[in-house]
Amino acid sequence: MKLVPQYDSLAFGEAALKARSFRQEILASNMANADTPNYKARDVDFGQVLKARLSGQEQQMSSLAMEATNAGHIVMPVRKEQPGVQYRTPLQPSLDGNTVDADTERSHFAQNAMMMQAAIEFFGGSIKSRMSAITGQPG
Repeated sequence: MKLVPQYDSLAFGEAALKARSFRQEILASNMANADTPNYKARDVDFGQVLKARLSGQEQQMSSLAMEATNAGHIVMPVRKEQPGVQYRTPLQPSLDGNTVDADTERSHFAQNAMMMQAAIEFFGGSIKSRMSAITGQPG
């Protein structure tokens, strides 16, 4: 029998929402670049990303060292490549080297949006049950 690590429901909910959000960004990027020559469609292994977030192995945001020519310039944080990001194998490659299939991306995007909604409801339920325990009143 394999032991499963125990996680606090709030920590798990937060990690799941962040992982779903990260996947949504990747899928949105694919759809935005559907007509970009040589763009390679990407996706993430949700389980691998969630596991990395829960174990604290994810890489944090970092800033690129950029030369500012004006004191008012803002250095924006740039996300490093994260665990679980993979390139999608195209079903029908295009002549311009783009591997985005719009139908596949829309399908994955909609599915991930539904899973994100479920994660939000799970997270909200965890908060409600804790508030009920604290106040002694049913949620």
